[in-house]
Amino acid sequence: MQTRWLALAGRSPAAAALGAELVARWSEPHRRYHTLDHLAAVLAAIDRLEAEAADPVAVRLAAWFHDAVYDGRPGWDEERSAWLALARLPRCGVPAARVAAVAQLVRLTAAHDRLAPGDADGAVLCDADLSVLGGDGYGDYAARVREEYAHVPGDLFRQGRAGVLRRLLATRRLYRTPRAYELWETRARANMSAELAALTAAAPPPTG
Repeated sequence: MQTRWLALAGRSPAAAALGAELVARWSEPHRRYHTLDHLAAVLAAIDRLEAEAADPVAVRLAAWFHDAVYDGRPGWDEERSAWLALARLPRCGVPAARVAAVAQLVRLTAAHDRLAPGDADGAVLCDADLSVLGGDGYGDYAARVREEYAHVPGDLFRQGRAGVLRRLLATRRLYRTPRAYELWETRARANMSAELAALTAAAPPPTG
C-alpha cells in the first residue's frame, strides 16, 4: 500500500511520512471492516471507474482519507478525516484547489446522498465506496460491520442496520456512474434484500 501511495502523492519525505501515517491509521486494531482491505477494494473499484472521473488523482487521494479517522461515529469521522486531508496534503505539494476538492469528496462519503448533479468525481468515489454491496464478499462485509458495532446490543443493531438497508434500497439507483450501475446494481440490491430479510427474521416478536 505504501508503494501505491507514493506513486500517487510523490516520493518527497513529507509524502512518505504521510503515507506511513495513513497506513498506520487504517491498521488500527479496533477496525474490523474499515481496514486496509477496504481501502484496497475502494482503490481497485476506482481503477475500474477511472474513465468517468474528472480528476482521478483527487478521487484516489480522497479514498485514502475517507475513513482515515474512524471511531464509529458517522458524520463526525468523515469530517475529521476531511480536516486531516486539509492539514496534511499541502505539505506534500498538493495544490490548494485539489486539497479543497479532496476534503469535499471525503465529506460526501458520510451518507452518499449529498452528491450534486454533474459531480463526476463524487459519483466515482461514492460508487467505489459502495462497490462492496455488489460483490461476492458481501456476507463477510456484513459480519465485519457487526463486529465494529459489537458494543451495540443485538436488537438495537438490527433496528439501525435495517434502517440503513431500507434507506439504500429505497433509492432510485445506488450507483451514479453508468459503469458502476452496470457492474454492481442488481447484485447489490439482491445482497441487501437478503440481509434485510435475515435481520427481520431474527428480530424478536412484538410484545403486548
